[in-house]
Amino acid sequence: MRPSRRQPDELRAVSLERGVVKYAEGSCFVKFGDTHVLVTATLEERLPPWLKGQGRGWVTAEYGMLPRATHERTRREASSGKQSGRTVEIQRLIGRSLRSVIDLPALGEKQITIDCDVVQADGGTRTASITGAWVALNDCLTWMRTREMIKTNPLRDQVAAISCGVYKNVAVLDLDYAEDSEAETDANFIMTGSGNIVEIQATAEKTPFSEAELLSLLALARKGIGKLVDLQKMAVM
Repeated sequence: MRPSRRQPDELRAVSLERGVVKYAEGSCFVKFGDTHVLVTATLEERLPPWLKGQGRGWVTAEYGMLPRATHERTRREASSGKQSGRTVEIQRLIGRSLRSVIDLPALGEKQITIDCDVVQADGGTRTASITGAWVALNDCLTWMRTREMIKTNPLRDQVAAISCGVYKNVAVLDLDYAEDSEAETDANFIMTGSGNIVEIQATAEKTPFSEAELLSLLALARKGIGKLVDLQKMAVM
């Protein structure tokens, strides 16, 4: 029995609430159970210096956790003067995931910055961030289209993410913290709406896993991401 009493292939309760930040061109408050992330999309008329004059845009991301997103207060990274390696890795993952489904030349020489702020953490903050970030990015692009800043929607597909793992010798979907902290294998899957793989991060925390176990996790991820993609579609309708 999972700590949450969910079935092995059962997601936590997921919600995607759009338009939660007045001034942002796109925003989404995403909840995966007790993991809550506020995502905003900001349009900027600037590009990284190495991209100027190339006739294409850029999508980047920043990620952070509020001090009391966890059981104990976490010091703000700004106060320490540098980001942790985990933070840098996650925000790069979010950016890569979104760029995999957007036509950057169609965006023009503009940058969209996605900010993911974890309000409450209970496992799966990166997967929740990616799933909500697509909604915020979609709304930002819609905002641009209504103002004739772009002629077509540069988004080529959806992208969502989910965690899977082996917990007490059972492959399970969408790990919360209680499972994540005890899992024998921990994996994150990022996939498009059409079912193609963007990235897989899989680690044996205790015992090395087999190819068969990896395939069972992939099958779970496909099922979970299929449900997330449907929720994204409903959110942006």
